[in-house]
Amino acid sequence: MTTTLDKARRFRALHEGPGTFVIANPWDAGSARALEQLGFVALTTSSGAAAGVLGRKDGQITRDESIAHAAAIVHAVELPVAADLENGFGDTPAVVAETIRLAGDVGLVGGSIEDATGNADQPLFGFDAAVERVAAAVEAARRLPFPFTLVARSENYLRGRPDLDDTIARLQAFERAGADVLFAPGLPDLDAVRAVCSALRKPVNFMAGIRGKSFSVAELQAAGVRRVSVATSFWRSAMAALRSAATEVRDHGTFGYLDRL
Repeated sequence: MTTTLDKARRFRALHEGPGTFVIANPWDAGSARALEQLGFVALTTSSGAAAGVLGRKDGQITRDESIAHAAAIVHAVELPVAADLENGFGDTPAVVAETIRLAGDVGLVGGSIEDATGNADQPLFGFDAAVERVAAAVEAARRLPFPFTLVARSENYLRGRPDLDDTIARLQAFERAGADVLFAPGLPDLDAVRAVCSALRKPVNFMAGIRGKSFSVAELQAAGVRRVSVATSFWRSAMAALRSAATEVRDHGTFGYLDRL
């Protein structure tokens, strides 16, 4: 069995390059095994996919459910596994730090903390509060007995605030606070991606999965991206195949989808 320390070191080395790698997002242990068999080098959970397998919307699972979901994936594969830990499942830095500790306890070797509040009236934490929460996550990560890769996310573009300057300022502050990887999901074009990457010294993650705002690995590497995740898109692709097969059976009473398996 590969130890958590070994996985953590392998995961950290992937971010140190050279080149750009894809970190795949499974939605359960079975899909994690399939992605491992296909040759992906690391995995990370998706909060939206984790909620989807429970029949809920993104943001509607508890911390305990999220950690249990991630633990099942960790135990199913020999790959490094990170987690989408949303906003740390609480407002205070202390709660965020505890979330990182719990993530490390189940063998996760990385995880992301975002600056979204979950409150539609005030969708983002204020600048200083957002930085304090990342700093607390970094401190908790450094107390783990292996190199936990902490990702800090600025959610402006997913929360109706497409402000590139503020996004970059937040990411730079998260970098100064000690985050290992920076992430701004929903960037609209390659110019924005290049601006983010050129403003930072730490590795940048890009989220593919939004129609019209997803670019090839080669394009993203040229723009300076080190890591590409796919969010809920693999899970949505699987659900689309399910709907297609089920619609055929319901409407035609045939099983042609079996010929495509």
